[in-house]
Amino acid sequence: MARTTFASRTYRDDAVVLRTYKLGEADRIVVLLTRDHGQVRAVAKGVRRTTSRFGSRLEPFNVAELQLVTGRNLEIVSQALGKRGYGSVIAADYAKYTAAAAMAEAAERFTENDDESAAQQYRLLVGALSALARGLHEPGAVLDSYLLRAVSTAGWAPSFTDCARCGAPGPHEAFSAPLGGAVCPACRPPGAAAPDPATVAHLSALLTGDWERIAAADPRTARAAAGIVASYVQWHLERAVRSLHLVERS
Repeated sequence: MARTTFASRTYRDDAVVLRTYKLGEADRIVVLLTRDHGQVRAVAKGVRRTTSRFGSRLEPFNVAELQLVTGRNLEIVSQALGKRGYGSVIAADYAKYTAAAAMAEAAERFTENDDESAAQQYRLLVGALSALARGLHEPGAVLDSYLLRAVSTAGWAPSFTDCARCGAPGPHEAFSAPLGGAVCPACRPPGAAAPDPATVAHLSALLTGDWERIAAADPRTARAAAGIVASYVQWHLERAVRSLHLVERS
């Protein structure tokens, strides 16, 4: 059997850095969401040395064009060209940082076993990080809108009008994460939430990106919607998004 060449194991892709952790004395493992290859885990050798050529480009929330080499267990980063340096701007602001951390954690969960929607998840996350870094909207609102869109992209779009179980025309007063959103009185399970109409309207605006309506919501409505978003996303991920506990709500 012919040996594979270095060139045959090398590929280029754009990627957003989701998470990093130390490996040995100078290396780092980076968890990436790439544009064309889904979620990738790679080793960045020597990246923690002060002389590293691309250490800062591989910080969380940054977007880079990478050259990757396929390895036995992990890819290897051989080149990194910075494209969008969102990381330093986001890290300088606690509200932006905690929102970005929750988005990156959720993105990692959404894409760990899903290659089909990874390209859409990549574009969605990069857009949300860009909005955070530029301060286009309140960080909590960017986070909640991102989470609803991400869970929808993964195949679990919530219904905020018609009954998610039987399709009965709404609006309905109850909301059930396990059943997929709004539920009619006949389908309402015990313990279902009962958000007020303003909260449901805010949730719908977050999903569609109606930023004028989102910005006009009062803090109480935004907090109530955030709680529903968190429970809905975590139910479908079947695990907690731990970074959400760090997000401060006004």
